[in-house]
Amino acid sequence: MQAEAKRQRYFLELAYNGGAYHGWQIQQNARTVQEVVEHALSTVCRTPINSVGCGRTDTGVHAKQLFAHVDLPQRVNDPDLLIHQVNALLPSDIALKSLLPVHPDAHARFDAIQRSYEYHAHVGKNPFLQGFSWQLREVPDLDAMNAAASILHEYTDFSCFSKSNTQVFTNNCRIDEAYWTPMSEDASRMVFHISADRFLRNMVRAIVGTLLEIGQGRHPISHIRQVIESRDRSNAGMSVPAEGLYLTEVRYPEAYFDQKSP
Repeated sequence: MQAEAKRQRYFLELAYNGGAYHGWQIQQNARTVQEVVEHALSTVCRTPINSVGCGRTDTGVHAKQLFAHVDLPQRVNDPDLLIHQVNALLPSDIALKSLLPVHPDAHARFDAIQRSYEYHAHVGKNPFLQGFSWQLREVPDLDAMNAAASILHEYTDFSCFSKSNTQVFTNNCRIDEAYWTPMSEDASRMVFHISADRFLRNMVRAIVGTLLEIGQGRHPISHIRQVIESRDRSNAGMSVPAEGLYLTEVRYPEAYFDQKSP
């Protein structure tokens, strides 16, 4: 009897417009990115394929880069062909960008060492930004928001920015960078950049909401310390709309994708 072929683990690099989906992770009675990707991949491979994502994105959140690992029945001799075939089945708002062979124990979620997000906001009605950026009434004080954002580096417990009733062992995170930049000369378009080793559910949107309250003059810069040290979600700002949030980069240890199976 011929031995069963050894399965090969791959990382999928994906990008998607999350506006039409209830986030990445499969849910009952809701259309998700993971469900659509697994269906397309299973159709091409002619066998059920399950994936494990590097994390979850909420309903309406976009991803410029998200990794997921899958175990395929055999090594893919022509990755470009498989990518083309899968993309032909995926809707226009989801794209498979690359297929990367990795070590059999590689894990898209647990092996990630840094994740980065952007939050886009703008002032003034702009139909071309609808669904991709949040419209504000007036330009906030970016200097004040950056001064407050720099304080985030001094803390690790971000319970105040976490969605309640989440099943996590710790609310500690290491924030590596957090800052705002203007995207236009008059600062009518702006983007918040944040990178950390991990994020809590709803954390970025709660941070943005808190910083915007400071930028709008509703609180002093020191307010951010009071919020963090309270460890109370009710003291933080509103959770801003998902449409402006993008997962932009997921990093793994150096030379991680060179650890190919023999």
